[in-house]
Amino acid sequence: MECNRCEEPSVMHAAYSGAHLCEAHFRESVEKRVRRRVRRDDLVPHDATPENPQTWVIGLSGGKDSVVLTQLLYDTFEEDPRIELVGLTIHEGIEGYRDKSVDACIELADDLDIRHEVVSYAEEFGVEMDDVVEDDPENMAACAYCGVFRRDLLEEYAEKLGADLMLTGHNLDDEAQTAMMNFLEGDVAQIAKHFDASLGPISEREDQDAFVPRAKPLRDVPEKEVALYAHLEDLPAHITECPHSSEAYRAEIQQLLYDLEENHPGTRHSILSGYEELAGIVANRYNGDDEEGADLRECVECGSTTTRERCRKCSLLDALV
Repeated sequence: MECNRCEEPSVMHAAYSGAHLCEAHFRESVEKRVRRRVRRDDLVPHDATPENPQTWVIGLSGGKDSVVLTQLLYDTFEEDPRIELVGLTIHEGIEGYRDKSVDACIELADDLDIRHEVVSYAEEFGVEMDDVVEDDPENMAACAYCGVFRRDLLEEYAEKLGADLMLTGHNLDDEAQTAMMNFLEGDVAQIAKHFDASLGPISEREDQDAFVPRAKPLRDVPEKEVALYAHLEDLPAHITECPHSSEAYRAEIQQLLYDLEENHPGTRHSILSGYEELAGIVANRYNGDDEEGADLRECVECGSTTTRERCRKCSLLDALV
């Protein structure tokens, strides 16, 4: 098939739009969607100046999503003195998996000449995920431990790096899955938190001074298109599944969305579009309700922000001792 916009051979077909795009126009399409999301989410504040630049910390895992996000943000802001990009990589301690992806992160950061920090569970917590999975004192999925530890380090080091914004490589599939999970679980409060934490435009979120604001500029791009972009750009992405990945419920939702998208192209876009609108309404409902935020305090052990006396991270680490 030829590209709909020129006579070059197409490299992809987007069933949800009917478009066939050549390599050049496909790249342009992805880049346009990411830059449009940056604008719509108000990620660059009006008071940002070369004298008062913004520090954007990217959660750089070495997978296709974070690598593509880093490359696109670099291409967009390379000549903009208002934005400084910093890559932050978390090494969980997973043999045969994370070392290769860390190498990809280092290669990309060197190619782009951006600041890059690597933080490990071993150095920060004295544990590695391989050992956590073997011990499993709480009888939980590996992702449950890792999610707590990873979020804690991303937040802690974003603050240490002086981040004004934390950016992650969540794509359309990721966010549509999360939306469906929150719907099916009936978790209205979590939908509101999702909006204020990372989904809504910065200007529309409730102030959360205790946390670095987050953003997801890739969330309009389907996962397969992110992978294709990484391939066409020959980016150093480590594309493989974590050997400890075991989020069974999310995997069921993922398969459900695959089937729906196959039979009804555009389903993911519709889910996320409706979810974002509803999340904004729900967030407005919860804004001003102090019940959710009144109990924020510092963990008695590590000082991180939590609703408990001891944060979840410290509780899990104690169980692992």
